[in-house]
Amino acid sequence: MTKLRERKNNREAVLRSLYGAVAFNRPEVSGSALHAELGLPDEDLSAACAYLADEGLISVDWTSHRTPAAVSLTHEGICLMEELEEEQEEEQEKEQEKAETTEPDG
Repeated sequence: MTKLRERKNNREAVLRSLYGAVAFNRPEVSGSALHAELGLPDEDLSAACAYLADEGLISVDWTSHRTPAAVSLTHEGICLMEELEEEQEEEQEKEQEKAETTEPDG
């Protein structure tokens, strides 16, 4: 059984991959491309996609074998990823400002 940290990492990896695809105007990613990019076992990829779909963050077209055929971020998923990106940028700016104020003058 996959541990909680691994499941969270798998879900985050799926979201990041899909968000990256949106940035390149690819609103939908095939399940096989996602599988190849992330290198997750079928069961783990399916579990991550099912969880994120249940949360309303992604949309999934399933194969008859319950593996993702096509996956895309929903509006809510895009908003979440944009929010996370903004938070990361703000943290980086704060760290840079802190580093600049603590550097000794030459």
